[in-house]
Order: sequence, then structure tokens, then C-alpha cells
Amino acid sequence: MSKAIRIHANGGPDVLKYEDADPGRPGPGQVLLRHTAVGLNFIDVYYRTGLYPPPNGLPLTPGGEAAGVVEEAGEDVDWLKPGDRVAYVSQLGAYAEHRVIDADRLVRIPDGVSDEQAAASMLKGLTAEYLLRRTYAVKPGDTILFHAAAGGVGLFAGQWARHLGATVIGTAGSPDKVELARQHGYDHVINYRDTDFVTAVKEITGGGLCEVVYDSVGKDTFPGSLDCLKRRGMFVSFGQSSGQIPPFNMGILAQKGSLYATRPSLFAYIATREELEAAAAALFDVMSRGIVKAVVNQRYPLAEAARAHEDLEARRTTGATVLIP
Repeated sequence: MSKAIRIHANGGPDVLKYEDADPGRPGPGQVLLRHTAVGLNFIDVYYRTGLYPPPNGLPLTPGGEAAGVVEEAGEDVDWLKPGDRVAYVSQLGAYAEHRVIDADRLVRIPDGVSDEQAAASMLKGLTAEYLLRRTYAVKPGDTILFHAAAGGVGLFAGQWARHLGATVIGTAGSPDKVELARQHGYDHVINYRDTDFVTAVKEITGGGLCEVVYDSVGKDTFPGSLDCLKRRGMFVSFGQSSGQIPPFNMGILAQKGSLYATRPSLFAYIATREELEAAAAALFDVMSRGIVKAVVNQRYPLAEAARAHEDLEARRTTGATVLIP
């Protein structure tokens, strides 16, 4: 019998149960995958705790990205065959040994990219792609601030933004994480635990500030992030690892320089097959050429998903983490 992680009630890591789970057979337009690596992301914690309500209620199998091998293709799937290596990002269901999934959500993994790299890249790498290339199109000469620079998305973004010609400033919470970010494209890294990041950004830029701030931290970095922006700069809030940003008066954006603010999500940027393929092609291109490297620093057996969540929430992880079925 195939195994999966199931959540029957919201709560701490202990609610992640390793159980028997029959994936079923693929129907029309679907394939049966055998997962080889599953990505771990903070959004998994949000679903586990109940901060994000699952679309189909409980119980649920968490996880939004994985790589694997096609074992069986359903009717009308003529572009995939058993043995093909594929990867995906989806809402839920990746914490499993096997999974039935719609084929149009899959992308082929090219030669030169491993299954672990692909599993660690689909959510984080595609997030970096849309943030840097579409939410705000980073261009040569820009100065950007990226919070949580040593996190999974942060390490992708540092390398990619440097390639795009930007001056890249990051924040991190320990000397080791500061050094890790510096090794992955960041020109300047601020240890926010002993330095006020707003003051540091002003010093680094000579008062010029940033065209854009990318913020996945939320409560702890707001409204300081706004004070790091140039006139008509853009505040991009794409996560809330420290808690939700409290309600605020939109007038603050006018007071601080007619700022733009947006709360994007990946799935709005890869909603169509065409968008997904274009985004994945851009990501795998920079990975295949060695411009952006997927940094997999932690591996846990799927059965130990609870320990992986504990380490993630305690900020003991850096780069990407994968679960191995």
C-alpha cells in the first residue's frame, strides 16, 4: 500500500500522520506519479495550522510541489508516457509516495536538472520568476531589497536578480544566513537581529533607496519595508512568515511617496498552460546554464515530515528542503 502524510485536525507538527493511502487510477487527462522528491515550503505550515483553509476541508494531504516519474497515463494523455520525469506545483497533495494528478499541470524535467532540484524549484523558483520578471520587472541599474534572503525563494532571487543586473540587498537573521545569502548573489546582506534594516538600506544606497521591496515576512517588516522605497516604488508582499500585516490606511502609501503595493500569488501567474510552460522554461533555462542553482540543504524521509516542519518553523533550515518518499 502506498503511504502519504495526512492531516485530520489543524495544529502543530504532531498532526502530520504517516498513513496508508490509495492514490487510485488515473482518469482521462490524468497520470499516476511515483514521487521521487517532495518540496517543503512555509505555505505547508499555513495549511497545517489552519491559517489557510484547505479548499476541500479535512482530512488533507499537504504539499504543493514535487518531482516524480510517470507510472501510468490516463486516456487522452498522449504527450507523456511511463518513465517520463516530470515536476509540478499545485495547491495540495504532494506529501505522498504516489499521486494521481492532471497532466496539464505537469512540466517535463530537462536533462541537467535532477529530481531533487526540480522538486525544490517549482514553487520557490517559479515564485522568484514571477516576482523578478513580471510583478516588478527587474532591470539593470535597479536596487532591490529582498527579505529572508537565505530562505528558499530568497536564494533563487538573489542569483537571478544579480543576473538581471540589479544591486541586490537582502536581510537575514544570523551570521551563517548572512554569509549564505552573500554566496548566492546578494551584494549587501543586513542581519536584522542586530541592525535596523531601514537605516542600513539608507546607508547602503546613500539615501537613494530601492525601486522594489520583496517581503515574505509580513508583520515584523511592516511598515519598515515602505521606508526603504523610492518615490513611486513598489512594495511586494508575497508571504507572512512572522504573521499577517495588520490592516492599514491606504493613505500611508501616498504619504510615503505615492507607493504601489501588491499581494501576488504564484497561481495567478501560472493559471494557464501557456503561462506555466513559459515560466518553467525560463526557470529551467537559468538552472540548466548554472546561472541559478537550486540549493537543497536539508533532506528528510517523508515519514519524518513533522520533524521537517519543526525545523522549518524554528528557522533551522536554509535554502530548500525536500522530503524523500
